[in-house]
Amino acid sequence: MSKLTIGFLYDFRNPPQWQRPWQALYAETLDAIVETERLGFGAAYVPEHHLADDGYLPTPLTLLAAIAARTKTMRLGTGVALAPLYEPVRFAQEAAMIDLLSQGRLDLGLAIGYRKRETAAFGVDFTRRGARFDEFLQIVTQLWAGETVDFAGKHFNITGARLSPPAPQGRVPLYIGGFSDKALDRVARYGDGYIGNAEIWDSYAAKLQERGRDPASVGVRIPALTHFIARDPEAAMEELAPHFLHVNNSYAEFFAEDQALGMGGMKPKTLDEYKASGEFKILTPEEAIAKLKDLQARMPLEHYLLGMPPGLPVERFLHYARDIAEDVLPAFA
Repeated sequence: MSKLTIGFLYDFRNPPQWQRPWQALYAETLDAIVETERLGFGAAYVPEHHLADDGYLPTPLTLLAAIAARTKTMRLGTGVALAPLYEPVRFAQEAAMIDLLSQGRLDLGLAIGYRKRETAAFGVDFTRRGARFDEFLQIVTQLWAGETVDFAGKHFNITGARLSPPAPQGRVPLYIGGFSDKALDRVARYGDGYIGNAEIWDSYAAKLQERGRDPASVGVRIPALTHFIARDPEAAMEELAPHFLHVNNSYAEFFAEDQALGMGGMKPKTLDEYKASGEFKILTPEEAIAKLKDLQARMPLEHYLLGMPPGLPVERFLHYARDIAEDVLPAFA
């Protein structure tokens, strides 16, 4: 059974109903990440989106460099970076630098994205982002391995590229997300593991076996963005539901804005509808331990990531984090 660490995903949103000065939001969140490391949490991950009214984090690598400078032991990762939006040589070099600065603590969660307006803003063809991602993965993995890369593809043409300084470990661990058959084949081909929903594990494990890979040899990271842990779930629901409702409704807006994938996803709700829907679950520490041990028994789960509620004052977030550290972390020490 793989060792499990618990951490948080920080999206640095600044919702208008709780808006604060941007400099204060970033400074206080970075301080909170340092405190979670002191409490024993094992990971800090950051996501990526663009064109979001609430300032959803658009620059994950920049933030990871800042977190690397402030922390010493926790794993740092993207959950997820939108790979088709990047030029691979610069991405590979910046990731290698963060891995160097953090002394080998970087994990990269990558995916292709689902918002057409994001790819349009970066001049990327939405319909070709999967093929672009495949070329990107070929290039960055060769660069991290220390190779000098010449590559002639449909999306990238590169001559004589190499990294200096090199990737310190000869590779940056890749955890790739996705749901479709093609996406899972990509994860099985290129990834050190999967980042996404627990329900995908069986399909991913089958893809690994098709490629002759042992499912026990990979790692799984689960961002649990609609779950939280609290000693008093009823009281926590009253405090936290408005903040997670913002998460729900902003993702619902993303899914609905152009229907590029024809996917349903989250639906906008009122606060009462959201609380009654059962979509946001707050577990007691005992329930959380049982759930995580069950997931560990089913798959090689390495990181379980709770979301920092957007707009919640940092001191209230740390109140919950301290309780989780005291009640849950010892079960996985």
